[in-house]
Amino acid sequence: MERNDLSTLAAFLAVAEERSFTRAAKRHGVSPSAMSHAIRRLEEDIGVRLLSRTTRSVAPTEAGEQLLTRLRPALADVREALDQFSGLRDKPAGRVRLLIPRVAGTSVIGPRLAQFTRAYPDVGPRYYSRRYRTTRRCD
Repeated sequence: MERNDLSTLAAFLAVAEERSFTRAAKRHGVSPSAMSHAIRRLEEDIGVRLLSRTTRSVAPTEAGEQLLTRLRPALADVREALDQFSGLRDKPAGRVRLLIPRVAGTSVIGPRLAQFTRAYPDVGPRYYSRRYRTTRRCD
């Protein structure tokens, strides 16, 4: 198969579900010709005809139906896994370093950073005082 196997398999799934290269292409944001070429390459790579095409319709062959039976849950699992990981990017994580005067650190920033660390446990804020070169963790 080609380099981007999941995209090709997702394209096959879309064509089989839509029963139309045009609708499947719109769903994926590509041209119907590109969709048709991708499916043709997939069929050539595996050596089995997956779709029966006429001028007015597209339908999965028996082999295509068998592949669909296994492909639907597999692609659903992949989408679910990717959705879980994409949710992680919405959560702030990493280190924040602040260089502030000591007075501001102890009286203003410190109490607020404690609230911040409770709200965002994956962020590790530290503030630094230039005058005394001290480092404080806000846990």
